[in-house]
Amino acid sequence: MTVVAECGAGKTLIALGSMLVHSNGRPFTGLVMAPPHLVEKWAREAFRTLPHVRVFLIDDMRNGGNSREPHGINEVRLRRGEIVREGMHTSLSELRRLGRKGWRRLCPETAIFCIGREKAKLSYFWKHCYGRSRSGRYLGALTNPDTGSPIETDGVRLTPVDFDKKRLHEFAELPKDGTAKYCPLWQADGSKIVRMAPAEYMGRYMPEWFDYAIADEIHQLAGDTAQGNALGVLNRTARRFLGLTGTLLSGYADDLFNTLFRTDAKRMTLDGYEWGSAGRERFTRDFGVIETIERITIEDNACSKKTKKTVTIKRKPGASPLLFGKYLMDHCAFIGLEDISDGLPTYREEVVSVGMEEPLKTAYEELEKEITACLKEHRGNSSVVSTMLNTLLAWPDHPYGFGTLYGSEFNPETKSRESFVIAETVDLDPHQSYAKERALIKEVKAQLVRGRKCQVFAVYTNKHDVIERLEGLFRNEGIRTGVLRASVPTHKRESWYREHLRRGVDVAICHPKIVETGLDLLDFPTILFHETGYSLHTLRQSSRRSWRIGQRRPVEVKFFAYSGTMQEVCLRLMGKKLLVALAMEGKFASEGLQAIDGDDDMLTAMARELVENKGIGESADSVWRALGQLRPSMFASSHKEPENAALHQAGDTIPGMLPLTAEVISSAAIANAELIPDRPLSKSNEHGQLSLF
Repeated sequence: MTVVAECGAGKTLIALGSMLVHSNGRPFTGLVMAPPHLVEKWAREAFRTLPHVRVFLIDDMRNGGNSREPHGINEVRLRRGEIVREGMHTSLSELRRLGRKGWRRLCPETAIFCIGREKAKLSYFWKHCYGRSRSGRYLGALTNPDTGSPIETDGVRLTPVDFDKKRLHEFAELPKDGTAKYCPLWQADGSKIVRMAPAEYMGRYMPEWFDYAIADEIHQLAGDTAQGNALGVLNRTARRFLGLTGTLLSGYADDLFNTLFRTDAKRMTLDGYEWGSAGRERFTRDFGVIETIERITIEDNACSKKTKKTVTIKRKPGASPLLFGKYLMDHCAFIGLEDISDGLPTYREEVVSVGMEEPLKTAYEELEKEITACLKEHRGNSSVVSTMLNTLLAWPDHPYGFGTLYGSEFNPETKSRESFVIAETVDLDPHQSYAKERALIKEVKAQLVRGRKCQVFAVYTNKHDVIERLEGLFRNEGIRTGVLRASVPTHKRESWYREHLRRGVDVAICHPKIVETGLDLLDFPTILFHETGYSLHTLRQSSRRSWRIGQRRPVEVKFFAYSGTMQEVCLRLMGKKLLVALAMEGKFASEGLQAIDGDDDMLTAMARELVENKGIGESADSVWRALGQLRPSMFASSHKEPENAALHQAGDTIPGMLPLTAEVISSAAIANAELIPDRPLSKSNEHGQLSLF
């Protein structure tokens, strides 16, 4: 079962309430795997939501280590709004030894175990393991430690070079009974950190030890990564599983393939899909959009002609309605903020197009012209497309320091990649403020006059550091500014905001990915995107950091872009991809599932826009207005911002959430869907209704 709830709809409360209601008030054990910066937030919410609950943090599975760092499983308490480690100390191996009954005698209350997904997948370092024959007929050969025979593949003996960074293994046939034995040719490296991945340990030795397992932000676990594999293992550790996400789809049907396989592998295999690239390709053909390109060329032989056909298959944005009906409708609970919008302030999104001024306009047009010519000359060259995207998005906001732009292509004569010049950039005055920056500063000052603090997002933070430039401009205007960098550990980012608010900061600047999930920026009712980037997940999540339960002031989100540039094109294409993503979440626009221009990704879409369309068609603002029509309740709230907003904000106190009881939470308020029906925990509803579990 998956809860697809908009950012701020209360996924944490939904998950905690679901466990309490399904257990019918009986004590239970729950396991939560969340992004590392949300672990302590889950602990706080558990204390504030569940009655008589004990919360434990799974820090790691490690022998020894830094004595100043917590290890094993540690109980935590809520002290003055902060999570402190205080109480019982144990380990996963001890829980395994106790078993469910032994743990219930030791801890008769409800227990919630929280673990960060980074720590859940961290395992030991490994090294190759093989022998080397010093005598006999195998002299000098690498041998299998279990059998003593040379290590061979198709009759060819392997050398140390063949091992490289791969974990190799063999299946050796035992001489007595003829059975095959798995022989790993690698082992744990005892000279480095001695630990085991907690998720792997629980999946292997503690199946169904927990009553419930919760995976937060599962859309971030869709890749072929160790964290993604931990999601599949988590499903085995509990009798009931619940996934939480705010952005299920990013525009492509196969975004769901790994997630569906890891949460309900039985159903996927029964439908004929297999794990891996072959299964993903078939899934995309069944529910996605595939473009097949055939190129036929005629070649002359010595005395005849022949045709040569090459076939290229590409995935395209879009998804079939069958995907929604077959895999999502009866397994997902879709919850939107409009469902509770009567209790929320208004939410408004706006695209602010800023006209370029000289000399920036002339320099940009020349740069765009050179890049367009290079795209036509080197059609299909990925290095040119990538350079085009990043330069045309970043250069207007940092118009100096780019130098000469280079691309590379393969030369069949030299059989190597050779670089070539794409374009020459112009260095403008770094001390001058430009039109979009002045528009941003003007907007910030207008918001501060109304007593509204601002969160500003920018995506280019490395070599061409736009955030550093904005910080200097704000401080020159006397605006108190704080910059949140990625170097701040994930679990300390909430405290970073609290500390800077105590210092009286007016504007916070950071990359949107840093606060993409979990953080509540209720003190910043205005969100300003100086740059958006081209990640749909990141844009959707970060734009909702302020509009959530607990917010009392109208929320304004504004996207700044230079009109007629690639920045505006990017915003328009992001809006159109978002229409497809919303369709998979049950919100269908008038364009339906055909809201995409037909390009296979943002790079190709923007390159085609630059070479062919040249901005002809609908504007970015019109696309985002269409998105706003999908959630009209956001704009129809009865809340009004008080005249003296600054005094109102200072006087507001948000009451803490009281612990809930099973009687308070109505099961009717929780989505109606069956969760893993083949592993029942309790009797079904006497009225025959479907329940979340």
